[in-house]
Amino acid sequence: MASLPKDPPEDPKKQSFWMPGNYVRTVHRTEQSFQACNDIVACFVERAKVEKQYAQQLNQWSNKWKSIVDSRPLYGSLMKAWQCFFTSTERLAVLHSSISDSLVAEEGDRVRVWQKDTFPKKIFCGFKESHTNNTSFSRAQKPWSKKLQKLEKVRAAYHKSCQKEQTALDREKQANEDAEMSPEKKQKLADAREKATGEKLKCKDQYEKVLEDVSAYTPRYMEEMESIFEQSQEEERKRISFLKQAFLSIHRHLDVTNNESVKAVYNELHQTLMSINEQDDLKWWKNNHGPGMPTDWPKVEDWVPPVKKLNRKKRQKRKESRPVMIGGVKVRALYDYVGEEGDELSFKAGEVFLKVEEEDDQGWCRGVLSGGKEGFYPANYVEVVTDA
Repeated sequence: MASLPKDPPEDPKKQSFWMPGNYVRTVHRTEQSFQACNDIVACFVERAKVEKQYAQQLNQWSNKWKSIVDSRPLYGSLMKAWQCFFTSTERLAVLHSSISDSLVAEEGDRVRVWQKDTFPKKIFCGFKESHTNNTSFSRAQKPWSKKLQKLEKVRAAYHKSCQKEQTALDREKQANEDAEMSPEKKQKLADAREKATGEKLKCKDQYEKVLEDVSAYTPRYMEEMESIFEQSQEEERKRISFLKQAFLSIHRHLDVTNNESVKAVYNELHQTLMSINEQDDLKWWKNNHGPGMPTDWPKVEDWVPPVKKLNRKKRQKRKESRPVMIGGVKVRALYDYVGEEGDELSFKAGEVFLKVEEEDDQGWCRGVLSGGKEGFYPANYVEVVTDA
């Protein structure tokens, strides 16, 4: 009973229950359940007052609480059952005044007593259940979280080494194309490139070892976290079950008229209450806030070269100095690329198309896709196709 069902987040993998700190939604469910009891008691105490004021007051009560319920921490069939009370109220004209005493003296006290017994507080730590769950989740997640932080560190180091190697390769390539550069300087750049390559391989090896360690620990981590989560689910199941019975008891007080149209209203309400399903509600919570959520488990992420933004004004000024290739040269995409502007090409890794203009000093070429679209693309995202 933590929150109303909502659409899945834009990136559910980052919000997954398994990711560091995301278990707090389940921990907070206890406090939210306690608040739900206050709301239910307040709701039906006010309903008892409205019973004495007949049709006009009933409509005012219904309209007010329908808007309040939308922001309260219930979900699933239990929420649907609560809302049904307001729907039925709008169809009623007059209710017996004795309903007021029954709702306040019997059901209100019943919920308050249950609430007090169910939610014991731990001094300075809020609810005991919340404190216990938070401590258990935190203890179970701490080793895996540390490993994940270490993995992120070596991943960043590996990607940084890839960038350094690419820079060294570019410098060596430029040196080899410079006829005036001395052999000693070229050899120095070649040595720097070899060193950068060695550092990259070393970083990659460390990255893969740390990833292997994380992957090996993950099953144990999942087992411990899910065990704690299932204990929390069982407490939530008991709360849903009690409130279902409380709603049914309130229904019995309200359904006291012999009017056939009113009987029909309460028959419909009773069917809604009987459809409260603990397992369905718990399953929804598990899939949206628990172990059932999709997770982006750690894996090796391939490095993709950065793209320098194209300066179109600068390119236009130097347009005359760039030769146009007759017939073009076949190139193959090394990486996926999505054009950011209308005059840029978009392609997938492995796609073959034509280069029709040499690379400019910004690192961009002009090409034509197989479908006929012409535009710019980053030169370091493709390689020339050589005939076998």
